[in-house]
Amino acid sequence: MGRAHEVRAASMAKTSAMKSKLYAKFGKEIYMAAKNGDPDPDSNLALKRVIIRAKQNQVPADVIKRNIEKAKGGTGEDYYPIRYEGFGPGGCTLIVECMTDNVNRTFGEVRSCFTKTGSKLGVAGSVTYMYTYCAKISVEGIDEDEALEALMNAECEVTDLQFEDGVVMITGAPHELDHMKDALTETGKELEFLEDSVTYLPQEYIELSDEDRAKLQRFIDMTNELDDVQEVFHNVLMPSEEE
Repeated sequence: MGRAHEVRAASMAKTSAMKSKLYAKFGKEIYMAAKNGDPDPDSNLALKRVIIRAKQNQVPADVIKRNIEKAKGGTGEDYYPIRYEGFGPGGCTLIVECMTDNVNRTFGEVRSCFTKTGSKLGVAGSVTYMYTYCAKISVEGIDEDEALEALMNAECEVTDLQFEDGVVMITGAPHELDHMKDALTETGKELEFLEDSVTYLPQEYIELSDEDRAKLQRFIDMTNELDDVQEVFHNVLMPSEEE
């Protein structure tokens, strides 16, 4: 039982840590959306959108409720969004999105991730100009023509639409995410949304050597351990994306 038990225990611990990170991430977003607006999702579109995404990611109802109640009490922390940009192994580019109540702590922790992986922290704007900030949807259950017609009829600001292996992939203006999703849903078709988020898409991807890719993975693993880090974006084709 020794080795197999250790492997299972390590796997369970990793899964638990990932869940805790996910719950903390959405907890902050829900708390701030409720605190900065109405704590009722029926009258607070930003809060409603976060709750929908949280449920899609299987965040427990008690986590959602607890953070809304904390916002109602007004006794919690104030979190501020902050973005770090830089250059990683093999010259790849990195964007680290954070939500923090202590900028000095977060800066030190993120800088350490850059330093320990041979990466270089850049100044604001040094990387984001090489990315497109947009709404991105990937959906199954509808074909390309049907999706395009629905989006055009709803006058959505779509910048690109592609169809591959039964999946329609759509990008549009960042503020159009809900509008595009509603337009597709209103077709009445049985849809499965594989992705619906506002994200940074690199204008060009690069490939790394095995050594540099391992360093990038270490950077991602290190930032995943930081409570203040919400998302990490990069321009590297990882193995699953190369196939």
